[in-house]
Amino acid sequence: MNIPSNLKYTKDHEWVKLEDNVVTVGITDFAQGELGDIVYVEVDNLYETLDSEAVFGTVEAVKTVSDLFMPVAGEIIEFNESLEQVPEKVNEDPYGEGWMIKIRVTDSRELDSLLNADNYKSLIGA
Repeated sequence: MNIPSNLKYTKDHEWVKLEDNVVTVGITDFAQGELGDIVYVEVDNLYETLDSEAVFGTVEAVKTVSDLFMPVAGEIIEFNESLEQVPEKVNEDPYGEGWMIKIRVTDSRELDSLLNADNYKSLIGA
């Protein structure tokens, strides 16, 4: 299982990468594996500011639908529109082409409360 050490993680299995006060967010390799074949990704709140842990969308797999949660508070400034046509990118490349949203962070100190790779591995028993 791939858990890159340069990312932060949430207990809800999202990963976060900070670049210039903007975070890129997706679901982890563990999460996509648990969900199975992903067939649809929906983000309802583009250009809206949401609180940390608010639902920003859903991911639909063959066997289930799961909510997606904001890892930090901020404004959703971009959605990976390629997922509308090729949602399986989340399964194939969860930390690259399968990213979901970009957020302009309200308070970057919130990132300090996220899990590092070792803590995330402990959470999932890896």
